[in-house]
Amino acid sequence: MAENILDKFKTDQEGEAAIDTSKKLKIGIIGTGWIAEAHMDSYLRMPDVEIVAGADLIPGKAEAFFKRFGLENVRCYPSHKEMLDNEELDAVSVCTYNRQHVPCAKYALEKGVHVLLEKPMCVTLEEAVDLCRTEKASGKVLSIGFQPRFDANMKMIKKIVESGELGDIYYIQTGGGRRRGIPTPFGTTFIEEQTAGLGALADIGCYSLDMVLNAIGYPKPLTVTGYKSDFFGTRPSYYPTHPEYAEKFGVDDFAAAFVRLEGGIILDFRIAWAMNLDTPGDTIIMGTKGGLRIPSTECWNGSVGGPMKIYHEVAGAQVETEIPIIEDNANLFDRKIRTFLDAVKNGGSAPVPTSQILYNQAILSSIAESARLGHEVEVEIPEI
Repeated sequence: MAENILDKFKTDQEGEAAIDTSKKLKIGIIGTGWIAEAHMDSYLRMPDVEIVAGADLIPGKAEAFFKRFGLENVRCYPSHKEMLDNEELDAVSVCTYNRQHVPCAKYALEKGVHVLLEKPMCVTLEEAVDLCRTEKASGKVLSIGFQPRFDANMKMIKKIVESGELGDIYYIQTGGGRRRGIPTPFGTTFIEEQTAGLGALADIGCYSLDMVLNAIGYPKPLTVTGYKSDFFGTRPSYYPTHPEYAEKFGVDDFAAAFVRLEGGIILDFRIAWAMNLDTPGDTIIMGTKGGLRIPSTECWNGSVGGPMKIYHEVAGAQVETEIPIIEDNANLFDRKIRTFLDAVKNGGSAPVPTSQILYNQAILSSIAESARLGHEVEVEIPEI
């Protein structure tokens, strides 16, 4: 019986479409920190791309970045505005720290340039709405950098929900995190309020939310009761070699929330950069016909921690159906870059559209606001 159920979830291998190399897309990179390296790795594997320009606020950083990749003729600028004012680009990757996401993406869209914007989309709901309106006015592609969506196991979660095997969804528990994993090896831009704005909540929380919200069709958030803390990040002993980082820490290292979604769905969420546990729990999607358990990972990495399991009834008997892990060795960043480039070239829609991530950002922003106020907040999203 279980085998018959599993037949519903068999996957077809994705075929790779031929890439037209007769016209190369001219690409610029805004922000040349560590995440830009992943973008560059993928762009260099794309035969229809030419990296022509880059921008970074730190003098000499962009030049050194492109030199490491063997690109000596890339034109470098001290700001995104100078680059976009002086270059004819087809698209840009925005790889800056969180608080610069919207200014850079907006200016590019206003210049008629397509944008691949790294996650999180931004820091506040107001910023997200402003960016979405700019995107709409520009008519250009704006896609958000959620590469876990392209993982075969993530796609399986959505397929299970859409199959109807779980019935009507009414409760979701999700989250994840790290026992010790505040991202300071790359400096302090992740932990300072003036550059990051949000901490674990936005850095990995946005991924965790997207995993389940995408699976259930991104219902609108209605109310949020949020909590966040910084017990680890503000402790000098956490940073044996850089105790001064504790004074710079201005974001959250843990956050939790109770979210009411349209359709009567409850979302129970928690995320951590640091905690005294190995995991805050598996992801659970409960429905009127069945429940799905998605094992957590040791460090939230955009996939699942082991075979998933559906708890349901078959012929009156309570049974469990294990969904085997799909071995997917494809580079998710390559898929993220490729789908974006295809949308740019073919006039298609954004692979990860802002119409969905707007709701993701609304939840993140509302968690922070609720935590600040100490009570539940209503989520009000203006028309775009």
